[in-house]
Amino acid sequence: MILFMNKLTTEKRVAVVAALVEGNSVRATARITNVSKPTILKLLAELGEACARYHDEHVRRLNSTRIQVDEIWSFIGAKQKNVSDEKRAEAAWGDCWTWNAIDADSKLIVSYLVGDRTPSCAYELMKDVAASNASHHACYGCRNFRSRVECRGNHRTAGHT
Repeated sequence: MILFMNKLTTEKRVAVVAALVEGNSVRATARITNVSKPTILKLLAELGEACARYHDEHVRRLNSTRIQVDEIWSFIGAKQKNVSDEKRAEAAWGDCWTWNAIDADSKLIVSYLVGDRTPSCAYELMKDVAASNASHHACYGCRNFRSRVECRGNHRTAGHT
C-alpha cells in the first residue's frame, strides 16, 4: 500500500516564508497560515539547503578588494555554562559561532560558516573566501578574533597573532 503525503501548495509555502521573513515566530506562523509547526520547520530546512546550494554555485569569481570578516556568538538550547551533562553529549547544544565574510563595498555575504570560535573555523572560512574571490589584491580584516590574514598580490595566508 502506498501512502500519499500532503504537500504544501506553492501559495502556502509563500505565505509561510513571508510570515517568517516579516519576523513572526514559527508558532505564530503556524497559527497565521494554518500549517503545522513540524511542516514549517521542514520547509525552513529545505529552503536553507536550497539557499546554501545557490550561494555556493553563484557567489564565485568576485572582484572584491575589501572583505570584512566577523563572528557572531549565539547558543543552541542553552548557554555553554548551563548545558547539562546529558545534553553536552549532544554536539548541537551550547555555544555557537556564525562566521561571516562580507564585501565591505557591496555588502554581499561572500562566505559564512557555523561552528566553534577556533582558528580551524577561521581558516576554513578564509579558504572559502579566497576560493570565491577572483581579485588577487583583496585585503581581509577581522577585528575581534586573534587571527589575521596577510595579503600580498597573489599570496594569501592565515596567521595567528
